[in-house]
Amino acid sequence: MKTNSWPRLYGLCGLVLLAVGAMILPFPSLAGDKLKAEEIVAKNLESIGTAEARAKVTSRIAGGTVVATFVSPSTAQFKGRAVLASDGNKNLISMQFDSANYSQESVSFDGENVIVGYARAGVRSNLGDLVWTYRPIVKAGLVGGELSQAWPLFNLSETKPKLSGGGTKKLADKTVYVVKLIPRGGSDMEISLFFDSETFQHVRSEYVHVIVPQIGVTVDASKSQIPTRYKMIEEFSDFRKEGELTLPHGYKISLELDTKIPFRGSWELTLDQFGFNQTIPPAMFNAGTKQ
Repeated sequence: MKTNSWPRLYGLCGLVLLAVGAMILPFPSLAGDKLKAEEIVAKNLESIGTAEARAKVTSRIAGGTVVATFVSPSTAQFKGRAVLASDGNKNLISMQFDSANYSQESVSFDGENVIVGYARAGVRSNLGDLVWTYRPIVKAGLVGGELSQAWPLFNLSETKPKLSGGGTKKLADKTVYVVKLIPRGGSDMEISLFFDSETFQHVRSEYVHVIVPQIGVTVDASKSQIPTRYKMIEEFSDFRKEGELTLPHGYKISLELDTKIPFRGSWELTLDQFGFNQTIPPAMFNAGTKQ
């Protein structure tokens, strides 16, 4: 009896030591997944620049080229120039095209009103319509990401968004942290922000709203109903130094509309000119129809 008990005792001791070791030395992959949303945001801000460097900047202008590509329901491509400007919570994204049928995309917030320009006389584009419908994402400073001085993560104590999440997922070949955000005042959109797990750079924003159809009067009628889905994606790439800040030079907006007339399109900006702390005329943020 005593002789046979020794192997069992050693085996039990081994299991205890393994358990203690696991508590003292947690697996790195599991520990890395447990960052709070606020910790991810703090690391993201550090990836842009020091607190002192960020505080020095009060306004921004970025310029470059843009290529708009429409895939569905018809195909087309337009090339033009793009300007992003921001001053405090005021924000502008303007794209100008040399086409009578599609002259521009213009979205701005003047501190009180959201303004969305017409793509041609009296008609907004699909992108313009979506932004006009979901104006809170513009008022909250979300559109344009950290390219904009209005980016709400720059000043959480004032903008007061609700943050949650912090887990990881695979995005293409990258592992990213995912943070859910609800702007102050709320939004019909489900908003997700994606941060590179190594650099903590903000690489993507997703805005999704799904409208579930009402139940039909018959089973067959209910089966024929399909949800309406609106999805806008912002992608940020090519992070490089501009002054004391590290900012994306690639900015792409993609739009997916699963509606009666489905739409797929994208606007890809390449930014090569940056200016900071320049005086921006207030009129730049409030030209057009207001709401």
